[in-house]
Amino acid sequence: MKFLSAATLLAATPLLCSAASLPSIFDSSQALLGGNTADAVPVEGDNPLVYCNDPSDYLLTIDHVDLVPNPPLPGQKLKITAKGTFGEKIDKGAYVNLEVKYGFITLIRQTADLCDQLGNVDMKCPLEKGQMVLTKEVDLPKQIPPGKYSVLADVYTKSDEQVTCLRANNIEFKAQF
Repeated sequence: MKFLSAATLLAATPLLCSAASLPSIFDSSQALLGGNTADAVPVEGDNPLVYCNDPSDYLLTIDHVDLVPNPPLPGQKLKITAKGTFGEKIDKGAYVNLEVKYGFITLIRQTADLCDQLGNVDMKCPLEKGQMVLTKEVDLPKQIPPGKYSVLADVYTKSDEQVTCLRANNIEFKAQF
């Protein structure tokens, strides 16, 4: 469950979806899950995130997302700082379509209730319209298997309006000695 929470937190940090453990190295020259790297718009800040498509239509405008350290390291604390603005209130019933892959193997493909996940970052629904700032520290487990991971978080309101869609591809954890 920590892995799911961390993947959600990292991929949808501005949405504050969860907490606990993932990424390391992002190679922006490599193709994204189902997307074209040349068209990818990176999320501002020190992070491995890109938008799935043109973010001007999203209900969440992200100012920045910063990870310290970047890349995150297994067995260490990861500090996540994010700032953004919601164009409207996000009520109960909002959801996130989450996909996490380990290489070509799909580890997680599920739809999760966004409001249920917010407790992991000491927040709750509704998320009010306007500016939001998040600072969260999470302890990353030492046992993150080495390899390349890809994460997709596609977030919607209860009325199916897209809040945001974020991807991180080829996040690599290296074996520690």
